[in-house]
Amino acid sequence: MNATGTPATTAIGIDIGGTGIKGAIVDLATGELLSDRLKLPTPKGGKPGDIIDTTRQLLETLSAGVGSLPIGVCFPAVVKNGHTMSAANVSRDWIGLAAEELFEKGLGQPIHFVNDADAAGYAEAQFGAARDVPGVVLLTTLGTGIGSALLNDGVLVPNTELGHIEIDGHDYETKAAYSAKEREHLSWSDWTKRLQKYYSTLEKLFSPDLFVVGGGVSKRYDDFIPLLKLNTPIIPAVHRNNAGILGAAALAVRFPDPS
Repeated sequence: MNATGTPATTAIGIDIGGTGIKGAIVDLATGELLSDRLKLPTPKGGKPGDIIDTTRQLLETLSAGVGSLPIGVCFPAVVKNGHTMSAANVSRDWIGLAAEELFEKGLGQPIHFVNDADAAGYAEAQFGAARDVPGVVLLTTLGTGIGSALLNDGVLVPNTELGHIEIDGHDYETKAAYSAKEREHLSWSDWTKRLQKYYSTLEKLFSPDLFVVGGGVSKRYDDFIPLLKLNTPIIPAVHRNNAGILGAAALAVRFPDPS
C-alpha cells in the first residue's frame, strides 16, 4: 500500500550479490523498469556494515525525486524471519544475523527481505516464463552455485536450496553449476550429462509441471537445454539479470511491512 492506502503500482527492487548490488524502480503491472538499472560493486569482503552502506548509496540515488516507495531487497542467503541463516559469496558474518532489521535501520525505512533465488522465481511467475502456469514450477539459477525457487500455483515456498541436494555423494551444485563447467573445462555435452542427472533427480522428488532455467548461462540455452531428456518441459527464464530486482519489488508489495 502507498500513503493513501491504495495498492502501490511501483516499487524499488534491490538485488545484492557477491560482486554487485543492483537496483531499479519497477512497474508492478508490467515488470518493466521505470528507471535506469543502477549497479555498484559489492564491497570487498562483503561485510554487513559495508554492504548496508553501499545499498544506502544506491537507494538514495534511485529514490531521489520520487518520494517514498515500497522497497524489496533480495540477498544470497537462506532468510528466515528476517535473519540470514547462510551466506553465499559474502562474509560469514551474515550467518545468524538479524539482517532485515539492520537494513531497515541503515536505510531508515521498512523493507521486505527475501532470498535472491526466491525473488527470481517470483519474478518469473509474475512477469516471465512461469506466468499463469498452474501447478508446480521449479526455477533453478545456474551460476557460481545453483539457486532454486519452488512455486505451486504461483505461491512461493521459500528457501528450498535445491542446489545442495546430495547426488552420488556430492553437494551437487559443486558438480552441475555453471562454475563447474568453467572450472573443469567441460564441453556443453559433458556438462549437460551432469544437468541431466540433477534435473532427473528433481523430477523424481517433486514431479514438477515446468522447469525454468535462469542465471547468465540461460542466454546460451540452445547449447544445453535441447540435450536434456526429461518428462517435464524445461525453458529458459525471461528476466535473467533483472529477475532479482523485479521479484524483490513485487514481493515488497505482496508482503508489505505490517507497520
